Amino acid sequence: MSHRFFTSESVTEGHPDKICDQISDAILDAILAQDPNGRVACECTVTTGVVNVMGEITTDCYVDIPKVVRQTVREIGYDRAKYGFDCETCAVITNIDEQSADIALGVDNDGAGDQGIMFGYAKKEPDFDSAYMPLAIYLASRILKDLADARHAGKIPGIEPDAKSQITVEYENGRPVGIAKIVLSTQHSDKLSQEEVRETAKKYIARNIPDGWMPEDKNILVNPTGRFVVGGPQGDTGLTGRKIIVDTYGGY
Repeated sequence: MSHRFFTSESVTEGHPDKICDQISDAILDAILAQDPNGRVACECTVTTGVVNVMGEITTDCYVDIPKVVRQTVREIGYDRAKYGFDCETCAVITNIDEQSADIALGVDNDGAGDQGIMFGYAKKEPDFDSAYMPLAIYLASRILKDLADARHAGKIPGIEPDAKSQITVEYENGRPVGIAKIVLSTQHSDKLSQEEVRETAKKYIARNIPDGWMPEDKNILVNPTGRFVVGGPQGDTGLTGRKIIVDTYGGY
């Protein structure tokens, strides 16, 4: 009988790396909405009070990049200076050039530019409808989506945009049989006690875990460092796509 554990991590929209992904995506969308033939290689970094947008863009249209950046950050929820990162006051630095003529040759003639390797797969979990995703990443993402929706709806005051979840699923003979451990770390106001944070987090964990699959309380870790007030770009520099190489936000 084979026996193994599979762990995946997911993060919310307020995580620094995810902020960068969303800014780059928003710029791409804004350009393609006006110029379907536009070529966009847009990268981003964020840190305390600063967004740096860089890359190679070839297009006939005009996009107000700082405006797109600020709107994206606003929609995520960083709209107050107390977060150390605010859509109204953060600096937006742009370093944009046209696409390299050498790369353009490949796109013009062959329909492709640089080479790349993509890793991922659709997976049907036995006995579970996990949207064709491995169960661990599916559950981790579902918990965080529920938490983010509640935050946007104003249902959980004091819970702030940056959060991450990690789920460890136990398998026997290729079938998931239980959850061994759950970790949820969420940024929060310094007015909330750790017990209040834990109570809120456990509520959103429990309602997204299959019946009978909640692990023992000792294996549910909420803010295990004991405090997560400083978060987002103030707490950690973010980069577009950084984690794709390191852990894929859903690898194992």
